[in-house]
Amino acid sequence: MDKQSPIRVLIAKPGLDGHDRGAKVVALALRDAGMEVIYTGLHRTVEEIVAAAVQEDVDAIGLSILSGAHLPLSEKLLAQLRAAGVADVPVFVGGNIPQRDHEKLRALGIAGVFATSSDLGEIAKAVREAVGR
Repeated sequence: MDKQSPIRVLIAKPGLDGHDRGAKVVALALRDAGMEVIYTGLHRTVEEIVAAAVQEDVDAIGLSILSGAHLPLSEKLLAQLRAAGVADVPVFVGGNIPQRDHEKLRALGIAGVFATSSDLGEIAKAVREAVGR
């Protein structure tokens, strides 16, 4: 992808979470930071998220998870990205993520973990750094 084109980020709500305000706030902040944001909406399966990431040719994926299922959902998503041949797309996880699980998520291959109180500018900066722009 051309370095001058905007970074394309897919924001997704996997599983049964019914609350997407945080995902929408992050999506708007990334858009305001000059990125193109595709929001998949609520209740997406990992398969739907991977299909959308491939179809939209995204540079990064952000998962908003409030359900407590961040470890199994992240592991499954990363495995399916590998199977789809797009394992190089950095994945970020945000939401109600206990501190004790941050290193576990990074060990799986998650590029960044953001608690609900994270600074929006820091999220945009992390996406830019992970994508290499």
